[in-house]
Amino acid sequence: MSILKKLASETLSYGFSTILGRSLNFLLVFVHTQAFLPAELGINVKLYGYMAIANILYTYGMETAYFRFAKEAPEKYYNIILSAIIATSGAFTLLLFAFSDPIMSFLGYAEKGIFLKWLALILAIDAITAIPFAKLRLENKIKTFVKAKIASILLNVGLNLAFLMWLKPMHEQGFGPSFLRDLYQPEIGAGYIFLANLIGNACLFYWLKAEFAAYRWTWDWMEMKSLWIYAYPIMFMSLAAMFNLMFDRLLLEEFLPANFYPGRTSQDALGIYGNCYKLSVFMSLAIQAFKYAAEPLFLGRTTADNSQKNLALVTHWFVVVCSVLWVGVSVNLFWIKELFLRKAIYWEGISVVPVLLLANLFLGVYYTQSVWFKKTNKTYMGTMITLVGLVLTITGNIVFIPLYGYMACAWSFLFSSFVMMTLSYIGGQKYDPTPYRIAAGFIYIVLGAGCIGMGNYLADRLEWNTFVLENVGLILLILYIGLKEFSWKKGRPQMIEK
Repeated sequence: MSILKKLASETLSYGFSTILGRSLNFLLVFVHTQAFLPAELGINVKLYGYMAIANILYTYGMETAYFRFAKEAPEKYYNIILSAIIATSGAFTLLLFAFSDPIMSFLGYAEKGIFLKWLALILAIDAITAIPFAKLRLENKIKTFVKAKIASILLNVGLNLAFLMWLKPMHEQGFGPSFLRDLYQPEIGAGYIFLANLIGNACLFYWLKAEFAAYRWTWDWMEMKSLWIYAYPIMFMSLAAMFNLMFDRLLLEEFLPANFYPGRTSQDALGIYGNCYKLSVFMSLAIQAFKYAAEPLFLGRTTADNSQKNLALVTHWFVVVCSVLWVGVSVNLFWIKELFLRKAIYWEGISVVPVLLLANLFLGVYYTQSVWFKKTNKTYMGTMITLVGLVLTITGNIVFIPLYGYMACAWSFLFSSFVMMTLSYIGGQKYDPTPYRIAAGFIYIVLGAGCIGMGNYLADRLEWNTFVLENVGLILLILYIGLKEFSWKKGRPQMIEK
């Protein structure tokens, strides 16, 4: 039980910054959809998609390599890895600066080269600060980690509000002092989202000053070779995984037939899907917080805590908690969409959200299982599994987007995530057997789907309180968990050992 308490405590600690930060960022969906139409936000959806892929190239698996090698000589590998990241980030950023205008013209956004320069700086900061953040996680300095993350996000959110909720209306409606009205430049438009992100990220250097003060430039070709051999399959795996996550948005605009959605352009469809996709952030929050806590534990030295039995236990409870999240968000979309997607045009794509939430649940299970190929140094197998998922995603999108629009994006992602999870389980049982509770996990997924269907069915057919009717299934699921996972001796819950 101690492993669950330990991971729960650390997941909640990391989750506090992650959930608070991402929740505040999530509020930006409200701001962005209030300030811009879907076609205007298409550039952000597309460029952030490319940026997520570029971020992996900037770090090229070295964050995971740090966890794997730093247990032997923390200071040595911190210096070597951070030196490599600084050198390569500088080189990549200079290239993007040099070719920003041609690249943006190729993407269909001529005269927007400044946006790519801002994104290149964001990428460099993200990569360079990733290793100090990994150091904080390894040393269990959660408070510093949390403060830095929250400060950056608060600044980002504050600047979004200032640019889009204050200066933009002042400029367009002609009120307030002229010097403030003139601060907003309409030609930048949705680019202010990138600018706010850049300034928010830049403040991380202040919060991580102690970690940078401890850094010394170090270069060792032999050590770098060993690190690269371990890390490059993780880079390719991460690239394939990110393509898997982002390719639907990159392909949707390209393969959606004209007038597929009457009265909507392909840019409209991209903006609708991209912003509805953000509602699946709830599942991503749980996965990210869990990874922050679990990765240093299960990739560190072998102890009683990171045994196979405990990995199975942790995975089981990951499925339980994420099933509740899946159901809870899906049955409450009727009010969540109105709260966060401020224009009714965005609601047209809301049906993709339950599918995307389940896809992220499967992806989260895949991440928990991926410990086996990182621990056994078979990282190339993770790359192969993720490439299979990528092929399925690309094929599904190309074949079915012309037939089903953005629903094809969601279902292709779901199928791909399920296959990756299954292949990882099969490989893990061969090379590092773990007693996962497969039947119990399957039951929770089936129950979750039934609970979502029940809520929607009752709300559609009964004229009564919509909130209560939609959440009947969620209440039943929570009751099932209480009875199945706990014993209630003397009125106090005790987790059932299995």
